Amino acid sequence: MDIRQITPTYAVAPQIDPSDLPQIAAAGFKAIICNRPDAENPVSHQVAAMEAAAKAAGLGFTYIPVTHQGLNMDMVNGQAAAMQAAGAPVLAYCASGTRSSIVWSLSQAGKMPTDEIIGATAKAGYELSGMRGQLDMLAQQA
Repeated sequence: MDIRQITPTYAVAPQIDPSDLPQIAAAGFKAIICNRPDAENPVSHQVAAMEAAAKAAGLGFTYIPVTHQGLNMDMVNGQAAAMQAAGAPVLAYCASGTRSSIVWSLSQAGKMPTDEIIGATAKAGYELSGMRGQLDMLAQQA
């Protein structure tokens, strides 16, 4: 398991295993956001199995499947709402953590300076500087 902290209350990870969820809860996370579409996973790691394992570990669970081609503001707003609803540390995951980093970054445009957003994801190993123009545009619209 490779948990990468973006902020004190938001972390991302590549695909986690259902057996990881008790350890995730013990680490202080209160909710999981799955950004990986079921079509990318075997049945053992699809949303039904992951949600059941999360709930068994006492974790909240939200499913917001994100694809690079289909990424839209509904997904970004859903991610922000799930983070806010959790009110505590959240772990989001996808195949590599990149999509979970991207939707977080877009949700923070206008709330944090663009340099801080890009710096937070870079520190966690996700180079998203190519999103600067999009982040700046969203910040201006906020």
